[in-house]
Parts: sequence; C-alpha cells; structure tokens
Amino acid sequence: MSAARCDPLPPGRPAVFIACRVPTYRPFEDEALEHLAALGVGAVEIRVPRPEQLDTVAGELAHFGIRASTLHAECDVNRPDCATHFASQLPAFTKLGTGIALVCPRPEHSPREIVQDRLRQCARAAAAAGVVLAVETHPPIAHHAVEWRRTLAAVNHPALRLNFDTANVYFYNEHADAVSEARQVADTVAAVHIKDTPGGFGLRDFPALGRGTVNFHGVIRELLAAGFAGPLTLEIEGTAGETRTREMIRERIAESVGYLRGVLSGI
Repeated sequence: MSAARCDPLPPGRPAVFIACRVPTYRPFEDEALEHLAALGVGAVEIRVPRPEQLDTVAGELAHFGIRASTLHAECDVNRPDCATHFASQLPAFTKLGTGIALVCPRPEHSPREIVQDRLRQCARAAAAAGVVLAVETHPPIAHHAVEWRRTLAAVNHPALRLNFDTANVYFYNEHADAVSEARQVADTVAAVHIKDTPGGFGLRDFPALGRGTVNFHGVIRELLAAGFAGPLTLEIEGTAGETRTREMIRERIAESVGYLRGVLSGI
C-alpha cells in the first residue's frame, strides 16, 4: 500500500496539511482509513485507543500509510483526578508518534479556578511527554477569542493551545465571523477543525466544504500569517436528524478534500 500524501503548501510556507476526523464517517468508521488513503489524505484524528487496541490501531494506520496527527483524549475537568487520568493516556501518543491532544473540557458546575488548575496540571503532564493540549472551540472557556484568551492567561502554560473550529464559532456565538476570530487567536492555534456551516447560531448543519458561508481562504491566511503549522482536520458532520448513508458520507468527504486542496493551492 503506497503512502498517502499530506498536501503541504509549497516550499517556504508553514507545513499545514489535510487530515480528517475519523468519526466524521460514522456509522462507517471502519471504512475511513481505506477511503482516505484512496483520496490521498495522509493524516487522521482518532480517539485515544484503549491499551489493548493500541497495537492493532498502529498496524492499521501503518497499513494504509496514514498517521494519527491528533488524538482525542479524555480530559474531564470535573474529576479531581483529571490530570492523572489524562496522563494515563499519554503512552498512546508515544506509540503513535502523535504530538497533539484534542481535549473538550466541559466544566459544568466546576468553579473556573479549579478547571484552570486542572488544565494546568494536564498541560504539564502533556509537555513532559512532548504533547500539546489543543482545547476545542467549546463553551464556556474557549468558544470565542475573549474567553479563550482569558483561559490561556489564567492557565499560563505553553503546552495549552487551541483547536480552532471554523464552524463552532458560529454555532456557539451570535454575530460571529470566523476570519476575525482566527485573527485574534491564530498565534495560539495548534490544530484546526475545518468545518463549514450556513452560519446560524445553534444551527446544527455542517455540510461539505464550500456549501456554507465560512471564508476558508481568509481563515487559513490569518493562521499562516501567525506561523501556524499543523493539521487542517476535516469534520463534515452533516445535518441533525438526517439519514446518513455510506455514499453520502464518502461523497461529502471527497468533495471537501478537493475543495480544501483548491483553497490551499490558491493561497
């Protein structure tokens, strides 16, 4: 099996590349690697495998010439042992050669000071393993630039970074603009979820790239201007309540890969 390509920009530009979030294929995740390899996509985001699955996952990735550019790790900031539990997942990063941990802290009723302290502890553990924490664009600590900067300043650890989601800025905020948000946070971004949307607040509609309103050229230019180098990870979630078919999912992802390659070639 020939290695899939990673779609870097031309020489002299920061090394950004196309990846895909495997859960985008649900409920056909088992077919994701083969399809992505056929499309020439060489990187994926997956959940941290359980220890007993780690060798199998590593073998499957190697078979298709794909690397895990991001691992989605558990980081439950409501747990007093949050950092210990997070650290228990770090051997998977070493095994798979992955340097980015996507985390989705949802503080619920935990005081912000405690949440920030637990994130700091996780960041320390990550840094010791050569990993950065990429916090997803979710409320209440990272859903827009002001809150994210507040969190970043309070945690005050270089391993804490942002996973910038181009559609979540619209989903979680009214009157948002992805390019403006990207400009304000670009120097803190470790990874990106590339996702389109018609732009409505609370609207769960994430079509193939180019079928919504996100200005991907503008967003990526802002990121590159700040020196971003890392995965542009496709997250094509579709519309709430729709019936998902294998053909629908494959077509949307293939269309999105082609669209994003076109965007990159024009930058």
